[in-house]
Amino acid sequence: MPHVRRPSAPPQSPPRIPPQQGQGYDEAPGYDSGYNTGQVYGGGQGHGGNGGGGYGGGRRGGGDSGYVQPRPPADWGRRIKVGTLSLVVVLLAVSIGTYFWADGKLKREVDLSKVIERPGEGDGTNYLIVGSDSREGMTADDKKKLHTGSAEGKRTDSMMILHDGSNGPTLVSLPRDSNVEIPSFVGSESGKKFAGTGRTTKLNAAYAEDGPELLVRTVEFNTGLRIDHYVEIGFAGFAKIVDAIGGVELDIPKAFKDKKSGADFQAGKQTLDGEQSLAFVRTRYAFAGSDLDRTKNQQKFLAALASQTATPSTILNPFKLYPTMGAGLDTLIVDKDMSLWSLGNMFFAMKGVTGGEGTSMNIPLSGQSVNGNLIWDKAKVKQLVEQLKNDEKVTVKGS
Repeated sequence: MPHVRRPSAPPQSPPRIPPQQGQGYDEAPGYDSGYNTGQVYGGGQGHGGNGGGGYGGGRRGGGDSGYVQPRPPADWGRRIKVGTLSLVVVLLAVSIGTYFWADGKLKREVDLSKVIERPGEGDGTNYLIVGSDSREGMTADDKKKLHTGSAEGKRTDSMMILHDGSNGPTLVSLPRDSNVEIPSFVGSESGKKFAGTGRTTKLNAAYAEDGPELLVRTVEFNTGLRIDHYVEIGFAGFAKIVDAIGGVELDIPKAFKDKKSGADFQAGKQTLDGEQSLAFVRTRYAFAGSDLDRTKNQQKFLAALASQTATPSTILNPFKLYPTMGAGLDTLIVDKDMSLWSLGNMFFAMKGVTGGEGTSMNIPLSGQSVNGNLIWDKAKVKQLVEQLKNDEKVTVKGS
């Protein structure tokens, strides 16, 4: 079949663009709209900003004028508020976590409710702070290094009353050789009541006979001052705390040695590690066997320890704070009502003893003794206790 060639379709002209409404003119004949010249026709109302005269300004899409909105300025006030709030939340969470972690480490083993016939409460808070010769948790090498010996059980090596009140803290050392009367008491384990017989003995014998509860009972009976909280630390815990904070700087006025405690100190300022610190506070025979000189050294050291620990460099530094708290809290024995907050108050009160607003002293002594035991000056002790109970400024001088 012969090929039939169809006639080609007539060329079509570009579609006519209707005139713009409301612009006041019609498109003239022969007007080149630019539709076929590569220019982009946009649906905007203004001319492009590229100098080409085309519509749309280089942006596509119906109804877009081609004008790019500037980014709104940063709201720095809001950002700072959000950042601050986030930081506060994080710090609060860490603080709460630290509190419960530390609170759980306290050994609340002393029940002061077992203490009978207690004196009335006074103003301020009274802590009985006891250093024991407990060797619990120490290895044979530890005992040898710290010169503690290997005696079984534990005895009180030092006893102090810390009063925290509105007239500043007062630290009163009670020599372990003090001659005191053992009163009636209820056995901490047996629950049996033992009648008082008027028997007198060394103060540290009360602890040896029936532990912390009888010691508190004996201190209260012989002073008339109510003890609100009990805190005890052993040899190992003491040394660990000192090492955890990097040692304690102390000014030793006079050189001394003591083979039994391991002390060997030159005069002058020096930093003591845990082993040296324990030797310092235990030394007795270098001072002709006097317990009074030893208690003064103990007061001096504990105040220095508290002063150098309660600093921003320790409290705000987790690499120092957590090891220090871990070393100390693991070895502290406290009463069942002791809170971490109360323990913190005690610590800062101890720091205040040497901060200008505090007082440290030995309990007033008469200058006499019986069977080698030191006799208290009862009149001065009574005056001292009244000032502490009434939270008055202490004017009584210690021995």
